[in-house]
Amino acid sequence: MLFAGSSAESDATLRAMKAVATAAGAHPLTETDRIALIAAHTVVFGGHDTLDPAALPDITGAELAAAVTDGNREHAAAFLAVMATVDGTVDGPRIQTAIDYADAMALDEPFLRDLGELAARKLAEVRADIARRNERSFTGHDPDESIDAWIGVYREHPDPALHARFETLADAAAGTFGRAFADFYTANGFAYPGVAAAPNQEFAVPHDSAHVISGYDTSVQGELLVSTFTAGMHADDAVTAHVLPVIISWHLGVPLADFAGSATGALDPRKFWVAWSRGDQLVGDTLAPEFDFWAHVDQPLDEVRKVMGVPPLDPDDAADGAYPDWYHPSA
Repeated sequence: MLFAGSSAESDATLRAMKAVATAAGAHPLTETDRIALIAAHTVVFGGHDTLDPAALPDITGAELAAAVTDGNREHAAAFLAVMATVDGTVDGPRIQTAIDYADAMALDEPFLRDLGELAARKLAEVRADIARRNERSFTGHDPDESIDAWIGVYREHPDPALHARFETLADAAAGTFGRAFADFYTANGFAYPGVAAAPNQEFAVPHDSAHVISGYDTSVQGELLVSTFTAGMHADDAVTAHVLPVIISWHLGVPLADFAGSATGALDPRKFWVAWSRGDQLVGDTLAPEFDFWAHVDQPLDEVRKVMGVPPLDPDDAADGAYPDWYHPSA
């Protein structure tokens, strides 16, 4: 389970999440807030009863800190950050409420610092921190170049041999992971790593492997969900490196990188919590240094999913398949 705390810890965290959504009572609880809290109650905290978010009592920072143990405080802070953004606006009072709760739990989380800077319109600082952490999550080391230069490495340094190797995946047997990867690229009109139009394989292989094993498409919502799935799968710096960038880019509409673009309203609360929970259940990790993509290409996709512990994707929790006017996978 994504949150392993007791029922008292879950209750305290939900109460704080409600307080963030309302900016400690300054805003009304919206329908989106209600859906997010109800879905968190069932998906994240394993609740089986019917939750009335409006009936959740207030909670002070001291009460939250007393209720939530050290091992669960970072998760609680992450959920507070989500609630500060779930309505699709950059709301300073909501963000500050989340920060105040984190301070009470003696936490100084980078994702909350970034949200605070976003509210203060320090976009350059937010972009720099998130880009650095995102690239480090894929490579395992701090970057020595911009994220756009890293992603677009083949513009200056093409690798025909690498591209040719990826092209062989189209000949893999039907039903294999390699064939599914090739079909994913064909369906989306993507170029394999090695040519100028393609992203760095350090990003493309683990990210697109996550698409293939998770079942999330490349629509705007699909990209948000696969990155949230990745945060569960690859827990190191998960919120700042994977959850926050897609919320900012695809839900709040603030562009973070030239190659990614932006849109608004892509976060469906229930689908979001499900994606995070699904990724958290994995025993494998496509971003881990030990993940050997080429060792899996001839294995059945179903077997790869089984070995990695990928939960099945309910069609109701899949991405909505909507693409903005400026982008379509077959373009």
